[in-house]
Amino acid sequence: MREIEICDMPSLYRDNFRVKGYVFGNGKKSVSIVGTLRGNEYQQQFIAARMIKRLKELEAAGELNEGYEVLVIPCANAYSMNTKKKFWSIDNTDMNRVFPGRTDGSTTEMIADSVFKITKEYEYGIHLASYYMVGSFLPHVRIMKSQLSYFEESVGFMMPYMMIRDPRSYEKKTLNYTWQEAGVKAFSLYSSQTDGIDRNSAHTIVRSILLFLKNKGIISTEILGGYTECEILEEEKRIIPIRTSHAGFFVPKVKVGFEVSKGDLLAEIHDLYTDEVISELKSPVDGVIFFMHTAPMTYSQSAVFKIIV
Repeated sequence: MREIEICDMPSLYRDNFRVKGYVFGNGKKSVSIVGTLRGNEYQQQFIAARMIKRLKELEAAGELNEGYEVLVIPCANAYSMNTKKKFWSIDNTDMNRVFPGRTDGSTTEMIADSVFKITKEYEYGIHLASYYMVGSFLPHVRIMKSQLSYFEESVGFMMPYMMIRDPRSYEKKTLNYTWQEAGVKAFSLYSSQTDGIDRNSAHTIVRSILLFLKNKGIISTEILGGYTECEILEEEKRIIPIRTSHAGFFVPKVKVGFEVSKGDLLAEIHDLYTDEVISELKSPVDGVIFFMHTAPMTYSQSAVFKIIV
């Protein structure tokens, strides 16, 4: 393992702000893995740390095959994590909305530029992503549609679901999309958690990345588990959002991964002042709970569930 410096710039407080990377193996720049871009991504930070530990063990055991190089950048936004802010603490910028960055731009643009310049040299890019809304997902791999065509390679992660979707305008400044613009085959991996640590879900993501590395011939060790079939979901066709009609306390009656039938009770909305039930959310279709809101309260017209039809 070699530790490298991705970025080094003066900080407002104490020591310089630095972004570190960890390189394993030598040869073809095969896979880069990027962890935390937001300050609340504790699960993504934990997964990246576990990947570094596991790759270090594999390299020491001689199970990292010759001719391949893997890079892990565990955290590109330690400042926001230290100050317990989701976005950049100075100007509230979302770092995953400023790629590919600029050398003469704002602080977050300069950090994004440093991360992007080194990771775009790799054939595959894996981003340990989080969702913009508070909630829990079924673990899955996601690809945004672009000029590249490599959807079938996602089966190498041996995850149960792969989602493909048309990028929205604001997502064209994300790491995933700009990687693809640079010719990198990009994957975003979603765990069940973001601002807390779920070790079981983290293990699922680490195992999936190791299975991908195994299937690409990068590591030689046997990795147990994984799904033999990956269901491809087009978000626009297969995912149904369920929205609230009222604001209030959110009281779910199901969990992520539950199979539901049309008419099943999904959640209640309780009045914030009287705790009376003011709304019931029922499933409009037969399906599987793919995403669920997890905050104690919700706004009106918020998507609190997403169901796979």
